[in-house]
Amino acid sequence: MTPVELSRTVLRAVRRAVDEGELSVVVPVRAVVTPPGPGGCGDYATNIALQLARPAGRPARQVAEILRPHLTRSEGVADVAITGPGFLNIRLGGGAGASLVREIQRRRDAYGHGDILAGQIVPLGVPYDIRAEVVADTLVRIVATQGGRAEVHHIHIHRSCAEPAGTDLSRAEPAGTDLPQAKTAGTDPSPAEPPHINAPQADPARPHRLHRPRPQITTLRPTPAPEDPTPLGPDAARWALLHPASHDRPRISADHLLQRESNPLFRVRYAHARTRALIRNAAALGCTGDPGDVPEDVPGGGELVGALAGYPAVLTQAALHRAPDRLARHLVTTADALLAFQHTVLPLGDEKPSAAHRARLALAEAAGTVLAGGLSLLGISAPDYL
Repeated sequence: MTPVELSRTVLRAVRRAVDEGELSVVVPVRAVVTPPGPGGCGDYATNIALQLARPAGRPARQVAEILRPHLTRSEGVADVAITGPGFLNIRLGGGAGASLVREIQRRRDAYGHGDILAGQIVPLGVPYDIRAEVVADTLVRIVATQGGRAEVHHIHIHRSCAEPAGTDLSRAEPAGTDLPQAKTAGTDPSPAEPPHINAPQADPARPHRLHRPRPQITTLRPTPAPEDPTPLGPDAARWALLHPASHDRPRISADHLLQRESNPLFRVRYAHARTRALIRNAAALGCTGDPGDVPEDVPGGGELVGALAGYPAVLTQAALHRAPDRLARHLVTTADALLAFQHTVLPLGDEKPSAAHRARLALAEAAGTVLAGGLSLLGISAPDYL
């Protein structure tokens, strides 16, 4: 079960509780499901009970108790636990892994894309600094995965009035505004005047009309690189600038070029190359991937399913918090799970390919799709051979 499907399952549980007279609320349009936070358990958690507590006129934990049996009876849900003030923690049952793989197969590079920023303009103020330029260029693509449109404005920053780096969704207003001299990442770097945020004065000669407020600009000010990263080459240079959090100083070193396990970039690209090799070797055995459940005792299997299922939430958070480093670190997590899992995919010795092997191969293929898509968003290549 994918996060989108689980969100629909949560909403159906709310609908059943309303239809049976247990709750008197308007069924919301969206139910947010995320990996469990500290103190949580299971595969996913939702705060739907806290969201409905006030309109229902009940404590959140009581709302959670009402929703729990409806969720537990849902297909694909193995167990539901209540933690904290009323969080519903959901453990998925049979069919979850197969459904996730089918969803990735269906959506391919669009897997994880959403609409939380649909129709919104996200203006980015970028100083003339190579790391800020690379972050902005990456955010243009990441914001687009959530339906938004990032506009890059080159600006001059004075230390006395600098704005902190990063922002949240509240700073992006709906589309329809007109920010002057907007640029997309990678355009001509000639100086541009900072956009004026104040709304224009009404022209008395024209009929009065309402103007939407202009979106607030987000100034990107990641800690600059200590030296020029371009000698590392495009892929390693981008990784060196994007993998650390914005407040951390990037490490510009030839270590990013080493083909060894200590290099996170190598592990991510090697994991993708391994998925392609598994597909080629399986084809030589006459075996193709077929989505199915992977037992929890298969090394790396559960971790890989969890990483793939969490990819949409990571993309959303990277867009909302203007933080491409979240995506880079999640790709490392996915790659490490794949590298632990890869040895179980193909038959050994005289063993014949079975349904279990086909299910594992399909899961590995799905991991390759996510790794390639994530690297592409970071502007980094994903070679089939490494």
